[in-house]
Amino acid sequence: MKILLIGSEGQLGSELSRALRNRYQHVELTEADLSNKQPNKDRHFVALDVLDRKSVLSLIEEGQYDQVYHLAAILSARGEAHPRQAWDINMNGLFNVLDACVAHGVKQVYWPSSIAAFGPGTPRIDTPQSCFMDPVTVYGISKLSGELCCQYYHQRFGLDIRSLRYPGIISYATPPGGGTTDYAVEVFYELAKSRQYTSFLGPESRLPMMYIDDAIKATLDLMEAPAEKLSIHTSYNLGAISFTPAELFEEIGQQWPGARFDYAPDHRQAIADSWPASINDEQARKDWGWSPDYDLKKLVSTMIEGVKSLQLS
Repeated sequence: MKILLIGSEGQLGSELSRALRNRYQHVELTEADLSNKQPNKDRHFVALDVLDRKSVLSLIEEGQYDQVYHLAAILSARGEAHPRQAWDINMNGLFNVLDACVAHGVKQVYWPSSIAAFGPGTPRIDTPQSCFMDPVTVYGISKLSGELCCQYYHQRFGLDIRSLRYPGIISYATPPGGGTTDYAVEVFYELAKSRQYTSFLGPESRLPMMYIDDAIKATLDLMEAPAEKLSIHTSYNLGAISFTPAELFEEIGQQWPGARFDYAPDHRQAIADSWPASINDEQARKDWGWSPDYDLKKLVSTMIEGVKSLQLS
């Protein structure tokens, strides 16, 4: 199987590349990102700007890929600082990839959405699969637009494109990348350095979260699901656990004695307040058997062990 992974250096991409190699014994994996890094002899890496339509078309034409995972995006908080750039990368990059996949016969495409596609008019508790969606960030607007774009390409061109609305993803393998839920990653990095963390969200800001291993498992399980089982062609709701900063910090304190926390909410608080507090993922569980493995206690213990192994200073 030949796979192209675009956005391979990000939080999700870096973990997904390892998972693909482990899951599929004979995979030919090409990794692509906007990077000037030196290629690793054990990995096939290509520097790619998803806004360079000609390069995207050429890469996908030459690769003759079975699957394309398109993860390149600008996240919520950074997107608010650079809205035009975020729109260009998140939407025009998606169009370039989808057009190339249609033109060159790619069998399956994966593109991630987010809980940012919801908004203040969406039910915050047990947010349903189908509901009113009024995102208030350019990131969320691009994700909702991208979902409809994916559905359009499925209906118009028959492209088998699959998607998940990720909650906040937590991982120690890569530094925080500019997302509103990244306090739940930052805290472990900062505690490893100074045993003190100041949260940019208030103590009661409940948000849906997920450990990276569950996100990877969900992604690969969805891609392996029979097409006839799938009823959603925008993006599936995906849930695992929901917690507040106060609940997370309490659990960290129990497992990491001496850790200290305080709060200084900033502009990201308004973004968090517009997002769901918990997600109803019944359709994903019904259609392709989704079920998470990590609860809060297991997530915290894994993150503490992981960041300590990084020897941050």
